[in-house]
Amino acid sequence: MLDINFIRENRDTVITGMKDKGEKETEVVDKVLEADQRWRTLVTKVDQLRSESNEKSKEIGILMSQGKKEEARKLINETTGYKADIKEAEKETEAAKNERDELLLKIPNVPHESVPVGFSEEGNQVFGSWGEPNQKDGLKPHWELADENDWIDFERGAKVTGAGFPFYIGPLARLQRALINFFIDEALAEGYIEIQSPYFVNEDSARGTGQIPDKEDMMYVIPRDGFFTIPTAEVPVTNFHRDEIFSMDQLPVKYVAYTPCWRREAGSYGKDVRGLNRLHQFDKVELVKIVRPSDSYEELENLRSYAESLLQKLELPYRTLLMCTGDMGFTQSKKYDLEVWSPGQKRWLEVSSCSNFTDFQARRMMLRFKNDQKKIEILHTLNGSGLALPRVVAALLETYQQADGEVAVPEKLQPYMGREVL
Repeated sequence: MLDINFIRENRDTVITGMKDKGEKETEVVDKVLEADQRWRTLVTKVDQLRSESNEKSKEIGILMSQGKKEEARKLINETTGYKADIKEAEKETEAAKNERDELLLKIPNVPHESVPVGFSEEGNQVFGSWGEPNQKDGLKPHWELADENDWIDFERGAKVTGAGFPFYIGPLARLQRALINFFIDEALAEGYIEIQSPYFVNEDSARGTGQIPDKEDMMYVIPRDGFFTIPTAEVPVTNFHRDEIFSMDQLPVKYVAYTPCWRREAGSYGKDVRGLNRLHQFDKVELVKIVRPSDSYEELENLRSYAESLLQKLELPYRTLLMCTGDMGFTQSKKYDLEVWSPGQKRWLEVSSCSNFTDFQARRMMLRFKNDQKKIEILHTLNGSGLALPRVVAALLETYQQADGEVAVPEKLQPYMGREVL
């Protein structure tokens, strides 16, 4: 969430940022400021009551030491209501703080000044591209290739679980495993620390990274235990250090984690959700960075560049989009999407999002560090897909399909697969 001091000093900027993200209920900003003013007034009231109570206590003590018991008893009678008044004011103060903090959770992060203003995907800007998309006619989409070779079973997945939960079979299951190992090995070579995380998180963790109160409908819930299945490893990994304070020499922190992911957002009809284009369960290798505030935008560019390098090593043409304000998300200040070319579908498929959250998540999680002046500051968090597997698999099948019906294995994956064709 945003710093209340920032909102006090930049009310108009916060409201503009909300409007640019397509948020309509901007009155929440003034509600936050009103609740904050009530809280500050009540804090002053409590302090005054405590000060007056302490002064009276001192006077009573002096009178008692001077043997003036009657005067002391009279003053005691006059101050009997102080404790009750203080207790009541403290309850009001806590209520005002809780109201303010609940309202703060409804205000999105402010977009960085370099982010283009727009309200749909049409507002996104092409930041860069690599490779030449194959526009040749007659190439098969991945679902046809998978069906012909019995590599994916969507029907049995739907029988066992539901739509969007496929089985990967034989060589394609092996390709998934090869990609996971390749992505992790590449990250380790870049200095990331591998971490295995839980697949379920509690409400505090979901709130810490901003999944609630914003994306509850996208997550599967385990109501008996109060858990959520993770939509991405970002949630457990970023929360790994919740409520902790780093020293300067511990930063930056860079983690890589493979997990399955679950999202309820998948649709059921149309080309956009056919095959592996959109699933309820999928595998992903996630990259998480925890950095000093002064470094976060440079670290975002490094994260984007690294994710791009993975597609280059797989020799998959791609483009990088700088996402506009309205297509960016509640928690991000700046975001890039990487889209790989799908020659069988003749369209771009998103395979990675690289985001800077500034202090938005870290403030919720009380994720802090001690700076050079030994002052405690809030850290910045970033994450990116490195990479999400389903659409990478789809693009690989379509890009590396051969005239004889075989699908070649990219050179970088051959050591992991032990073969040159699937």
